[in-house]
Order: sequence, then structure tokens, then C-alpha cells
Amino acid sequence: MILVVGATGLLGARICERLRSEGRPVRALVRQTSNPDKVNALKLLGCELTVGDLKDSSQIQTACQEISAVISTASSTLSRQAGDSIESVDLQGQLALANAARSAGVRRFIYVSFRDDPSVRYPLSEAKRSVERAIADLDFTSIQASWFVEVWLSPALGFDYINGRARIYGDGSKPISWVSYRDVAEFCLAAVIRSLGSRSVLQVGGPEALTPLEVVRIFEQVSGRHFEVETVPEAKLRDQLASANNSLERSFAGLMLQYAHGDAIDMRRLLKSIPMGLTSVLEYARAVLEPDKGVSVGAPAP
Repeated sequence: MILVVGATGLLGARICERLRSEGRPVRALVRQTSNPDKVNALKLLGCELTVGDLKDSSQIQTACQEISAVISTASSTLSRQAGDSIESVDLQGQLALANAARSAGVRRFIYVSFRDDPSVRYPLSEAKRSVERAIADLDFTSIQASWFVEVWLSPALGFDYINGRARIYGDGSKPISWVSYRDVAEFCLAAVIRSLGSRSVLQVGGPEALTPLEVVRIFEQVSGRHFEVETVPEAKLRDQLASANNSLERSFAGLMLQYAHGDAIDMRRLLKSIPMGLTSVLEYARAVLEPDKGVSVGAPAP
């Protein structure tokens, strides 16, 4: 039995779907307040549902009983409920999960994280590093993913491809290995099903590193329209980080500043051990701009 924490989130739900398609038993951690439609979707997949919250250590201990592996994608950054914060969920909640897994004798712990930028420090990055240190004595795999196209190249964060407007952080000249959450899910599956990446960190990106300005040009080509580009200077991002009022604001400011610094990953070595097709920015652009053509993104590992 594999426990998926963050099962109703974008990545967690995809992991549950793929695990079930592989015939693997899944225990999905959901909350009393989780979206009923998302919970029902997990039930229809055949997942065993367990109610729990990372802020409640007793519930987490119960969820970890009689399981062989944990995959944790949970974060308070995109899905927040009462009492959720970087400290309570991304730090203390994940540490409680690691302790519960250790006490229950869980063999594998797959943790979704992101790469470190020593020049930028903020609560979410500090939480990720703390959890990675805490699981170092387990049979762990840390999936340090680059920037999700579905999140950072979406209207929610200012990349409004529908109306031809793009907000980019920094001057747009630093390459980033944009990655699809669907591909990240495949690396999580490889880690838990095939035990690849045991006791190691996997740095996961897309098939090519592109600057934000190059990404804009791709969307312009696919849409056939000119994009209005707004750049947020790095100095402004540093000011936002310094003046933020709480840990969530500081974390988003820090993430944007880290984005401005770029994040290029050479995937050739990893793809030799985990061969799979990676979703390109061009494929993503076609999928969101030309949905009537039935373009899909993400390819399972062979």
C-alpha cells in the first residue's frame, strides 16, 4: 500500500491516477474539508481514503500504518485552509510525516521538493531543506522539480495566454527547465515502483531550458498574436521579499526571485536511467491554446 499525501492537489491526484493505472494499491490522505469532487474522483479510481491533516500528528501516524511507501506532494502554497501556513504544513507537518513513517517502519519516502538557490532564502525553501535533512536516514528520494508550466505559465501567476499578456520575473534572460507536473508524477512513480533514485536527490526538469522571453515567443507563434510583456525587476522582487508581512508572502516573493535567477537542468543523465518523453513548452502551449485539437501533454515512462 502506497500512501499519497497531498492526494487532492494537482500533482498528488495525478500520482494517484497513475499508480492505480499500474494496479498499485493507494491510500489517499484527504481532509474533512477537501473538495468533495476531488475526493470522489479518488474514490472512483479505487483509492482507499483516509481522513487526516498534516497538522494532526495522531492522524498522520494512523495513516502510515501498514504501508510500504509514502509520496508527499503536500504544500500550503496553492491550497490553504484554516490553520495552514508554511510553518504548520510545509515544515512541521512534513516533519511529523517523516517521523510517523519512520516509527511505522515505512521503507520508502518520496518527497517532492525544488532546487536550492543559496542566494535566496525564504520560509518555503528553508522548510524544504529541513525536511530533506530529516528524511536522510530513510530510504528516501527527493524529487527537486523545476518550475511547473501549468502553474508558472498560467493566468493565475500573470501569464495570461488567453489575452496575450505575460508577466515575467526578472529580465527574462535566464533559462529555466520548465516541466509538466505530469512528467514529475512519472518520476515519482519510477522512484516508488522501480526504486530508482533510492537514497538520492533527482533534479527534474523539462526537455530544454528556455528563457521566459523565449517562452513568450513560442506562445506568440502558436497563438499568432503579439504578447504584451510585463517584467518585474529583480530589485523590486528583493524589496518585496524584505517587506513581506508573513511567511507565505515572503515565500512567493522568494520563489519569484529564484525564478528570475533561472533554473537550467541537464536531463540527459537522468533520462538514461528513467527513460521517458518529456513535455515541451511548445506542446504545453499548443495544449492550452488549441484545446479543440485534442493535444495532450505528458507521457508515461516505458
